[in-house]
Amino acid sequence: MSQEQIGEFAALATAVLWTLSALAWTSAGKRVGSLAVGFLRLVLAVGMLMAYGYFFRRGLALPLDAPLHVWQMLAVSGFLGFFVSDLCLFKAFLVIGPRLSLLVTSLTPLMTVLISWVWQGRNLEPQAWLGMSITLAGVLWVVLEQREGDEHPHSRKTLRYGLFLAFVATVAQSFGMVLAKDGIADYDPAASALIRIFGALIGYFLLITLLRRWRPIMVASRQRKPMLIVLCGTVVGPVVGVSMCMLALQKCHHVGIVTTILATIPVMILPFSVYLYGERVSVRAIGGAVVAAAGVALLMLPTHC
Repeated sequence: MSQEQIGEFAALATAVLWTLSALAWTSAGKRVGSLAVGFLRLVLAVGMLMAYGYFFRRGLALPLDAPLHVWQMLAVSGFLGFFVSDLCLFKAFLVIGPRLSLLVTSLTPLMTVLISWVWQGRNLEPQAWLGMSITLAGVLWVVLEQREGDEHPHSRKTLRYGLFLAFVATVAQSFGMVLAKDGIADYDPAASALIRIFGALIGYFLLITLLRRWRPIMVASRQRKPMLIVLCGTVVGPVVGVSMCMLALQKCHHVGIVTTILATIPVMILPFSVYLYGERVSVRAIGGAVVAAAGVALLMLPTHC
């Protein structure tokens, strides 16, 4: 298996893990709020990743061996991806609903390619463009399906605000992925994930302090069932999932391939929606999932390397 294929399989594993973590955040967020979940998951992740560094990186609980350039790129990447993007996207879900929000964020791979081309001078080869196009077409096919009762009509002002939030989330995520690709180089993926989380925590500390929300955060941290859900979500999301994402960025020749595979999360969540929530999946959604899977398969063919 080539290094490129290792990166693509790591991106696919990331999409699966982030799908599972999204289910955990949804469940825990209903109990203690999205801000508490967003912050506490990162605090737990720091402890787990520091333990990894201590036991598997010769006592380096903190990534002090990382060059300054790596710290700068990955910390800013984490601030944009884990803090700015997540907060704006969660708020957009509340304002205009998940369907329209995900429709906007489906632009992330294309925006990432554009930023990577301007920032790093990297472009995709024709087969990769084709695979990306097919994958995103399948994702859009699923996301654009609107079932009765999914969302309510929005005023023009509310719609503009929600779309703006989703767009900011998309831009922040795209820039974050490009900076992460530029920063990781040949550094340890798990230690890189830890640096990204440190960058995000700076944003959360400032926001929680400004909003004076430390008391609710502390109350949430003492609730056993939500914290157990957050703990499980942290393992598969910020710890293993983000480490896999960093490995994917490290091995894949272009960040656009990674973000395209990650864009299949709305498709991957379909079987869980059926199993956990008893939702009915239409023929259209199944067709979109098949198209997206075909696009990912094309992306992962070795001929585009």
